[in-house]
Amino acid sequence: MFENKTEQQARNEILALAEEYCNKFHKQEAYTEGSRIPYASRVYDSKEMHNLVDSALDFWLTSGRYTAEFEQKLASYLGIKYCTLVNSGSSANLCAFMALTSPLLKDRQVRPGDEMITVAAGFPTTVTPAVQFGVVPVFIDITIPQYNLDISKLEEALSEKTKIVMAAHTLGNPFDLAAVKEFCDKHGLWLIEDNCDALGSRYYLDGKAYMTGTIGDIGTSSFYPPHHMTMGEGGAVYTDNPLLNKCIRSLRDWGRDCSCAPGQDNLCGHRFDGQYGELPAGYDHKYVYSHFGYNLKATDLQAAIGCAQLEKLPMFTERRKANFKQLYEELECLSEYLTLPKACENSEPSWFGFFITCKKGISRNKIVQYLEQKGVQTRMLFAGNLIRHPCFDQMRNTGKGYRTSGKLVNTDKVMEDGFWIGVYPGMTPEMLHYMALTIQQAVKELRG
Repeated sequence: MFENKTEQQARNEILALAEEYCNKFHKQEAYTEGSRIPYASRVYDSKEMHNLVDSALDFWLTSGRYTAEFEQKLASYLGIKYCTLVNSGSSANLCAFMALTSPLLKDRQVRPGDEMITVAAGFPTTVTPAVQFGVVPVFIDITIPQYNLDISKLEEALSEKTKIVMAAHTLGNPFDLAAVKEFCDKHGLWLIEDNCDALGSRYYLDGKAYMTGTIGDIGTSSFYPPHHMTMGEGGAVYTDNPLLNKCIRSLRDWGRDCSCAPGQDNLCGHRFDGQYGELPAGYDHKYVYSHFGYNLKATDLQAAIGCAQLEKLPMFTERRKANFKQLYEELECLSEYLTLPKACENSEPSWFGFFITCKKGISRNKIVQYLEQKGVQTRMLFAGNLIRHPCFDQMRNTGKGYRTSGKLVNTDKVMEDGFWIGVYPGMTPEMLHYMALTIQQAVKELRG
């Protein structure tokens, strides 16, 4: 088939066939009323398939040219200097947190026994790295209907051991970055923005628009299929701080001191003439370790898909905003019975989901079961209240390992009465209308 063709000609033919295959066999089926509506789904076309096959033909199975392209393009999109691709959003949070434990940070190094202010109403891997390292999470309550950390609780949570504030922008809605940044600057604290559910959201600070994830010291993203864009599994860590970037990339790549890319040798020109720790002089720099790190790299196959998805991200963002707007307008008539979500002041969310809190007299469990039976997929606000989960049993029983600052009243309210539905870019106006209509019918039934 390829005997009289060059490698490039053969590649072009394969890629054309891959695109044709995608166009024929990967078409999204048209929605029919009553069909299952997932809370999230992949949105892609032949461009992603083209890139994936192109990368496969290279057979460079670790990080490579697509990884470098993705890191550069995501950094450019965010308006930030440094971006590091990793294998998941959870790994991104791990890498971001552990970067702050680096000895390279000297007197600002985070150590076991220090404290991190955060919230319990979220996904566990925002908190997991701190617990595993021995940093004490200090949980404060959230606000309703923004579902983000309550800035009025920050000063009360502060202690002489506080070193970090780490929180997520819940379901795409930015937390009050102006207030949190001011608090962190005032007290010399690190700020990590868990941006895994908010890629594309904007926050206006001093009249200038910033992408969420870029105002704090470090931001993180996730590219798991339900998120704002996907590469299957994958995540990113980004920062404007060159020292933090050095720590992040070292921790991602086994903790090594060397900055050479996979397959690259002696970028610095001093591979065999350095002195590190108590190693022999001239020890191979590729095997010098400045951190206790991990292997958190993604593959070039994933990055290839990510490059195609990045091109669609602005369109995805606009669709999410439009879908949220339609749901809000169609559900506003139920405000007597349901609390609808509200954007943080000075923000422009790229919504991940549409969160609803049931008011007194409306059972969350009953409305969720009604929606699921009618084909509308629902989700809780992840852990609801993380400290009530079995993973906290031992700490809860001993009273050690974490603390709460004040009562988590709204956190418990969300755990007991809240749920959310999707606004992903593949949703049509008909799907959104059906979801809103089904919620209206559920409330009508519950009212008797």
